[in-house]
Amino acid sequence: MSTINSQDDENTFKILVATDIHLGYLEKDPVRGNDTFVTFNEILDHARKNEVDFILLGGDLFHDNKPSRKTVHSCLESLRKYCMGDRPVQFEILSDQAVNFHYSKFPWVNYQDENLNISIPVFSIHGNHDDPTGADALCALDILSCAGLLNHFGRSTSVEKIDISPILLRKGRTKIALYGLGAIPDERLYRMFVNKQVTMLRPKEDEDSWFNLFVIHQNRSKHGATNYIPEQFLDDFIDLVVWGHEHECKIAPFQNEQQRFYISQPGSSVVTSLSPGEAVKKHIGLLHVKGKKMKMEKIALETVRTFHMEDIVLADHPDLFNPDNPNVTQAIQAFCMEKVELMLDTAERECLGNPRQPEKPIIRLRVDYAGGFEPFSVHRFSQKYMHRVANPKDIIHFFRRREQKEKKDIDLNFGKLVSRPAEGTTLRVEDLVKQYFQTAEKKVQLSLLTERGMGEAVQEFVDKEEKDAIEELVKFQLEKTQRFLKERRTDAVEEKIDEEVRKFRESRKKNTEEEDKEVREAMMRARAHRSEDEVLVSASSDEDSMDMEVIGISNPSDGLSSTLSRGRGRARGRARGTRGQNSTARGSSRRGRATSQESASGSRSYKSVSVPGKTPSILDAFRSSKTDRSSNSFQSYSEDIIDVDSDLEDTSFVPPSSKVNQRFPTLSSLSKRGSQSQTSKGVDFESDEDDPFMSPATSRRTK
Repeated sequence: MSTINSQDDENTFKILVATDIHLGYLEKDPVRGNDTFVTFNEILDHARKNEVDFILLGGDLFHDNKPSRKTVHSCLESLRKYCMGDRPVQFEILSDQAVNFHYSKFPWVNYQDENLNISIPVFSIHGNHDDPTGADALCALDILSCAGLLNHFGRSTSVEKIDISPILLRKGRTKIALYGLGAIPDERLYRMFVNKQVTMLRPKEDEDSWFNLFVIHQNRSKHGATNYIPEQFLDDFIDLVVWGHEHECKIAPFQNEQQRFYISQPGSSVVTSLSPGEAVKKHIGLLHVKGKKMKMEKIALETVRTFHMEDIVLADHPDLFNPDNPNVTQAIQAFCMEKVELMLDTAERECLGNPRQPEKPIIRLRVDYAGGFEPFSVHRFSQKYMHRVANPKDIIHFFRRREQKEKKDIDLNFGKLVSRPAEGTTLRVEDLVKQYFQTAEKKVQLSLLTERGMGEAVQEFVDKEEKDAIEELVKFQLEKTQRFLKERRTDAVEEKIDEEVRKFRESRKKNTEEEDKEVREAMMRARAHRSEDEVLVSASSDEDSMDMEVIGISNPSDGLSSTLSRGRGRARGRARGTRGQNSTARGSSRRGRATSQESASGSRSYKSVSVPGKTPSILDAFRSSKTDRSSNSFQSYSEDIIDVDSDLEDTSFVPPSSKVNQRFPTLSSLSKRGSQSQTSKGVDFESDEDDPFMSPATSRRTK
């Protein structure tokens, strides 16, 4: 890249671009635990040395949805060290920041906060690893944003319609419209694009003079029919797309021939899977934007641990390996050791000129033993390289490619063939659940729930630790099916009920939007219950710290134990005889507050609470409805339970509004426009050897 003089700097944006840093990945590993933090410091150090205007991150800054205290502390420490200082910020924001950061308690960019001294602003969208979750829909990036160290944008709270409002930036005569869209489930976003529910707003004033930069975090490669986002879905007025989530480094901008915009895929900065895409050299990008011209400069990361990978097909070496030879396993093991030694020599040569690179490399040898061969002991093989490689337990991977048998019948049922995914391919929990029920026996098939709804509930349970997700979904669907059967007034015969349930399930499977709403409502109920349990646990811990006496209940025949031991506490409706119960048991029934006041003797009356018992079966509920239909009422399936924890009020949960308060920027109003024209673009992509910056500057903008 040619040298840019001070006049060019006044009109040129310098942006450091990186994605998928995955802070906290393998943080407990004794060898690789600090890899992500070291590389993150290197990225921020490059930003400071190159005096960039701002840093642009494309999602997955954290590897876990709920990062550990060590991970959050290390991230805050690095951002404070490299991004705070006295160097003035030389660009200004023209858009309405209350629209760009409408979900934040501090709806303005951090460098304009009078209480902070920011030298390098950081703008980031969230990825699928650190996306908002929980009752308050918060993510780890919101912690950094509240601390004033990062600007979280591109967050959409609506599931019905998405309006992407850009952050309008100006430096000298160069203007950038920065669009961002945080990670959304691919199938849902795919459907919203097809239904034209995604709109990118454009400035009304001189819309052709803006450089349109879009940051997205979705599947780019096709993992299924709708489990990705085709590039053709994006508007053609965009100049450059920074694509996150894909870990293979393809940072050099590539032009889409149909839409005519450029796509840059920076890839991850750490090896998170032992796949061929991760073995590509890791880079970050230094993006220069002047007017409508751009230039991407690749910067190789020096602190990334070396990763070498190689495949071996034993059947391709008939001269070396014979399956009938009794010593063939020893020969295979010796051959694999030779291959590993060659990869270690290559890694050692690469580390000679770079003292910042970790010493122990990551080695992966994949061995295809199809053809009658047998694998040897991986554990015994790994012991020989315990002190030489960073991943001794994963150094060897045996697999066997399936041989497709030739069939004369041309009409093959490909729906029954379940393909084995290649190593390194990311599998979602929903896909595994769906695949399981598609191939399972008939007796274990779902008869009430759909595979999609169950898959999303399991995904919430696994990724977001929503422990009540599956239970709430089952209850919700069961209640809805019971209402459907009551409205249909079907005879209480098991065969007819099964047929009606089957028809109702098939109708729900076809109406995907209605099913999405049901799943979201069930997840909101699960989150509300989790919040209620947290309040109960907090309240019980407060009671334990107080110093008062508990008086036992006078009537021991109401289903409680005959005696309640005396203890110390505030006597707020919980006898100390239940202190041995866990929080889940205490929070399993609905709470109510006792209405009577304490008497002069200090005793408290306890009010019995009627709570739902176990969920009845569909057949029982239906038969009960048939019996009581003449009186226009049906039995409420509940049990009278005296709750000694009865002083806590019912926690009602009101889900947040799904509609976004749309407001338009004040200085540069925006207009909806879904441009699909195929007109020529005004963007010139220059190679690293050419200098695209020609016009002189007029003024220098300071903070």
